[in-house]
Amino acid sequence: MSEHLLEKLQTYSASDAYPLHMPGHKRQAGYFGNPYGIDITEIDGFDNLHHAQGVLLELQQRAARLYGADETYCLVNGSTSGILAAVSACGRRGGRILMARNCHKAVYHAVLLNGLHAVYLYPEADALRGINGSITPEQVRAALREQQAGGQSIEAVVITSPTYDGVVSDIRRIAEAAHEYGAMLIVDEAHGAHFAMHPDFPDCAVQCGADVVINSLHKTMPALTQSALLHVCGPRADRERLKRYLGIYQTSSPSYVLMAGIDACIDQMQERKKELFDGFLQRLKNTREKLCGMRVLHLVDGCEAELPAWRFDLSKLLISTEKCECLQGTDQNVQKYHGPWLAQMLRKRYHLEVEMEAEHYVTAIMTVCDTQEGFDRLEQALLEIDGELSVAMGKSDAGLNREITGVADRGGSLRKKNFIFENETVFTIQETEDYPSEPVFLDCSSGRISAEFVYLYPPGIPLVVPGERISEELPAKLEQYRSEGMQLQGMADYTGEKILVVREEKISGNFSEGI
Repeated sequence: MSEHLLEKLQTYSASDAYPLHMPGHKRQAGYFGNPYGIDITEIDGFDNLHHAQGVLLELQQRAARLYGADETYCLVNGSTSGILAAVSACGRRGGRILMARNCHKAVYHAVLLNGLHAVYLYPEADALRGINGSITPEQVRAALREQQAGGQSIEAVVITSPTYDGVVSDIRRIAEAAHEYGAMLIVDEAHGAHFAMHPDFPDCAVQCGADVVINSLHKTMPALTQSALLHVCGPRADRERLKRYLGIYQTSSPSYVLMAGIDACIDQMQERKKELFDGFLQRLKNTREKLCGMRVLHLVDGCEAELPAWRFDLSKLLISTEKCECLQGTDQNVQKYHGPWLAQMLRKRYHLEVEMEAEHYVTAIMTVCDTQEGFDRLEQALLEIDGELSVAMGKSDAGLNREITGVADRGGSLRKKNFIFENETVFTIQETEDYPSEPVFLDCSSGRISAEFVYLYPPGIPLVVPGERISEELPAKLEQYRSEGMQLQGMADYTGEKILVVREEKISGNFSEGI
């Protein structure tokens, strides 16, 4: 008998499963019960999002005041639509942008749609845990200087801050560097919609001089999935052009249920943000203090010597398995103690669902809507698991006092734990679209030019981009991720066994000229 989505959702909602993931409302009741009762279209008296003059214009103006932006637009196609519109509006077709290589896939899609030439900034990484660090102002300035010296004009800089893992870059100084070279700064602050709500969080990008900022309300605030905001600050971004692209990338029938959720979220923050966030931060502080006492599992606090982070969002709870991985040994049949294992333990034994499982850690997103019960259940689960691991470590040759300097692979070398590969770019993404492709097995793909994106989802950062040459290391890494149950997406082959590559012999002209 087939299972219907609504029935499956209702059964899950009635269970004791607790969300350590988005949406930020954490399935709390909210401001309305039956959504069908308020689901309308653009009828008289209810304004039109694409030509806002009444109640929706007032909503956007209140959102702008809350965040300190010059102008704010509601997004009902999520931050993705805001990123697509921002990149499209802030550059000319075929131009050049400077972007962090750990940007979300939406930025790459904007590059494809606009035929842009992307110049990449690679963040340093925590080689022990696989967490990407901050983009530095020095990196941005050096790249802009190099492009200018080569006669190239960068029209926009695109940075993700905070990252999926909560790593924050120095947006204020990055904005200064971008503006010094005549470029606009777009900040994908999807995971930082809460920054403007309390001074204990890093400053929001709106306050730091960014030109366009995108916030996902649904990720860390009490709003429904797909609810987001786009803020414009200063005179650099062409607002009429931006509004045109918002009309292109957003549905022509925006949901009044989603917009009502945005309205309720903004109102709640205007009236009660100090009260709500003071309580949330105290619960968060108490939990972090307790989890800092774990002996084997490690709670990332952003101050680790290995993690190059300018600032860190403490509402992201990253639990690293770095110490217990030495227990897994070399036997294929021995239990592997890593991120996917920890996520599975939390899910199956404690009915806790984390936001993301990475190779060497899990990420839990905590928001102002998390209850004390939720915090207590997470604490109890992690402390129990840590206690069991402590016993196992005490009985192993590794020992609890082992100095962690990296996890050895079967060859004994330090395994690089970074999700980003610095691949050779042969063609732009748009150029690659025009070349014929063919599927090949992963283990035969090294040296070929990828014709498709491959990324882990979450977080949606491409491991290889169309037009990039596949490195020798990538196929083995993808196979490892697949075998560990991590979600590979972007590939036409859903099994992850084959990857589409460019049929180089079919490219007209001298192929070497394209390299």
